[in-house]
Amino acid sequence: MATVIPRESRRITYSSEIRQLKTVPFTERQRAIVIGSILGDACLHPNWSKTNYTLKVTRSEKQKAYVEWQYQELKPFVRTAPRWYEPTRSYTMRTISHSELTTLHAEFYPKRKKVLPEQITRYMTNPLVLAVWFMDDGNAVRVKKKGFRGYHLNTQSFTLAENKLIAGLFEELHGIRPHIENNHGYYRIGIAAKFSREKFRELIKGHVIPPMRYKLG
Repeated sequence: MATVIPRESRRITYSSEIRQLKTVPFTERQRAIVIGSILGDACLHPNWSKTNYTLKVTRSEKQKAYVEWQYQELKPFVRTAPRWYEPTRSYTMRTISHSELTTLHAEFYPKRKKVLPEQITRYMTNPLVLAVWFMDDGNAVRVKKKGFRGYHLNTQSFTLAENKLIAGLFEELHGIRPHIENNHGYYRIGIAAKFSREKFRELIKGHVIPPMRYKLG
């Protein structure tokens, strides 16, 4: 009879395999994907014992290929393939809890509210982080009769000061000059100037997976 590996979400004794996984560090690529996901829509949740955190990704049906890509990239740390949840009509993927995710939770949620971490400058130097952030939480801007006009990075969960920091880092690190838009009382990054949107596209396009390239305009 095949051995069944227990799911971590249940309050049962972990298998030795899961215990071992908790000691395996993320690769640089995996860590970049995790950080880009956290900057976007992904959430960090405590495990049942509240000793470590898991990464939870929820995507729409249209973005099934994207969550499957995230699953394949993080597969060593995921026990179950993405699942369809009918009440919210979305796919969900969750990693095992891991000490590196706990460290990232302390960076991003020091007071239980997501903030830009102190390491944001280093994170934003990595085009893969930016590409995942965009695939997670960005879109092309189209205007009737004018067509493609640029990009949005939907950073409404961050304060105005944090959005100013993001915009400044885009210019400082990559020569991209965004503007900040007021969006129903919240703020987001816009990239509209032709030279900036072209630079942004060139910077991330090699990391944007084919099914998500519709976001590039």
